[in-house]
Amino acid sequence: MKIKICGITNEKDALFAEQSGATYLGFILYPKSLRYIEPKAIHDIIQKLDSKINTVGVFVDESPEKVNKIITEIGLTHVQLHGEESVEDCKKINVPVIKAFRIATAKDLEEIPAYKNSVHAILLDTYVKGYSGGTGQSFNWNLAVMAKQFDIPLFLSGGLTPDTVQDAIHKVQPYGVDVSSGVEISPGQKDHKKIVHFIQNCKDITQ
Repeated sequence: MKIKICGITNEKDALFAEQSGATYLGFILYPKSLRYIEPKAIHDIIQKLDSKINTVGVFVDESPEKVNKIITEIGLTHVQLHGEESVEDCKKINVPVIKAFRIATAKDLEEIPAYKNSVHAILLDTYVKGYSGGTGQSFNWNLAVMAKQFDIPLFLSGGLTPDTVQDAIHKVQPYGVDVSSGVEISPGQKDHKKIVHFIQNCKDITQ
């Protein structure tokens, strides 16, 4: 089970999440986000991390050229594209891509199959009008089960917490889970006890 702690904004939280067993750390490079972090700050954090940890830069509708430039500058291992990026955009990125889709109804799943073989994984998040993600609201997990038919590794996101993640894993059997607001004190400030609880609950149900 892959575990992604997203919305990291500082070194202390990054190191704690890594040491607690997270396999992916997500950094928001979308300036409108409450969890936005400057590229230079991400670079400095990555220098302190074990080289085995996956570091994910989250972008919203940036050009592939700008994304690749930032990847090189700060040393990201993965990119998450959380906007309206096309299959061709994904193919132009120089590291593995996690393509996010905001899901409200089964119709929202129809665009996913086109991305097969062009992305490392997909991530399903809750559709909330006016927001690109990180709302902390969950969606119908039956839709995530339906998305598994596309045979693309799937990260489940959207409203996960230490208390709900086991039910979500049991229901969906995803490739990985992604949490941000569910382990926070406030936007961008992680609750270390919740991180431990979340990761332990993931491991308990998948062992």
